[in-house]
Amino acid sequence: MRMQADFDILVIGGGINGAGIARDAAGRGLKVLLVEKDDLAAHTSSASTKLVHGGLRYLEHFEFRLVRESLIERERLLNIAPHIIWPLRFILPHDQGLRPKWMLRLGLFLYDNLGGRKLLPGTHTVDLRHPPHGQILQGRLTKGYEYSDCWVEDARMVALNCLDAKEHGADIRTRTECVGLARTGDGWTAQLRDLNGHEGEITARILVNAAGPWVDAVLGKAIPERPHQNLRLVKGSHLIFPKLYEGRHAYIFQNRDNRIVFAIPYEREFTLVGTTDVLFTGDPDVVEISDEEALYICNAVNEYLRVPVTPEQAVWSYSGVRPLYDDKSASNSTVTRDYVFELDEADGAPILSIFGGKITTYRKLAEHALEKLGFAPDEAWTASQALPGGDIDPARFDTFFAEMMARFPWFGPDAVRRLTRAYGTRMKEILGGANGLEDLGEHMGGDLYAAELEYLVQQEFAQTAEDVLWRRSKLGLHLDKAAQQRVADWFVARV
Repeated sequence: MRMQADFDILVIGGGINGAGIARDAAGRGLKVLLVEKDDLAAHTSSASTKLVHGGLRYLEHFEFRLVRESLIERERLLNIAPHIIWPLRFILPHDQGLRPKWMLRLGLFLYDNLGGRKLLPGTHTVDLRHPPHGQILQGRLTKGYEYSDCWVEDARMVALNCLDAKEHGADIRTRTECVGLARTGDGWTAQLRDLNGHEGEITARILVNAAGPWVDAVLGKAIPERPHQNLRLVKGSHLIFPKLYEGRHAYIFQNRDNRIVFAIPYEREFTLVGTTDVLFTGDPDVVEISDEEALYICNAVNEYLRVPVTPEQAVWSYSGVRPLYDDKSASNSTVTRDYVFELDEADGAPILSIFGGKITTYRKLAEHALEKLGFAPDEAWTASQALPGGDIDPARFDTFFAEMMARFPWFGPDAVRRLTRAYGTRMKEILGGANGLEDLGEHMGGDLYAAELEYLVQQEFAQTAEDVLWRRSKLGLHLDKAAQQRVADWFVARV
């Protein structure tokens, strides 16, 4: 007799993979619970290079399926979330002695054509001696290639998937850790503990282990009789500098170790530079950039930029651990970025564990995960359904911005643009009832008001100032310490 479970699926992990699976499953009418021991996207999924991209470098490792799937997903995601994803042009300089021109041209030809590109412009050759590049790059660099990829607000992608899952009936519990698991007949019993130490028990028919760097630890709770050593944890770090160059384009620089480093316009006033690939063996809860990584990043970009940078010039850094499936590659750079599933159905109680993956392919990963669990492929629905706030034609985003400016002229163009980019059509839920700044509640600083904080608490699972300032937004880069303290005080007073 089948057990009467509280939930059809328990998802452990509030990163992009767990959020995507929860959304897809809830939209199919399944009863879903997602638990995350910290905040949504508190770890790997807020520490990416913030690109929705095919992975040009993966072509060198013959990962054609991954690149093709990524390129197809790039345009799908742009269509369903054009507020938090937007096109970005990348400049790839040719540097004598590194990858030859024929290799770059061939790679970019495949990149333009593998994924059935429709929305984004293709590759063309660039004379780097002309503005703006001649003033930015070193004089030896005379020729390059310009191609398309997309930028994404990574932590917002996670939050919006969870918001949509909730609106389809899912139960999303942050600051809730799964501390015990047991197979009981044809299902699972899970012991959960919240931030205040209160424990409770739930049952679920299916367990999805999307715990990222902790996926082996969850397997240890679920199947303690077997060893679990599937992960290779690879740390990636980034530095944020005051704007290093003018322009809306990004650069992709080849390094002499065959890796690449990006320089990307960030938050209007800054440049994001990274990333690294360093084997990580410490506590995934405590991940920081090392002095060696900071120097590596600076040395890499200093090979290309006219004006050199030093680690001391960075205004912020962030690091994350990629939970890659250990395919025994000799190099951390060549270990696969593809996702791998492990399904254990002993005694009829399935546990699906997820290794690897990347933000670009999260939606397809979710579809494949549910297929692996026996759900019909023809029930898939997320490819064309906008994420919350994303019901905007990507080609008409500037028109949408103009409409919002006409509706909320008193908020100012910079503030309206930030909200259109963060919330899309949902920004009306923050500003819709207001006729002026005085209607938005307490002013925290900059263009942040209590009305936005209240929305983030009510709709997007925010519970602390850090959730708002460094994940739901990057306002922590723009607000002074006094303003950040006002946000923290607001949360304390609200409890």
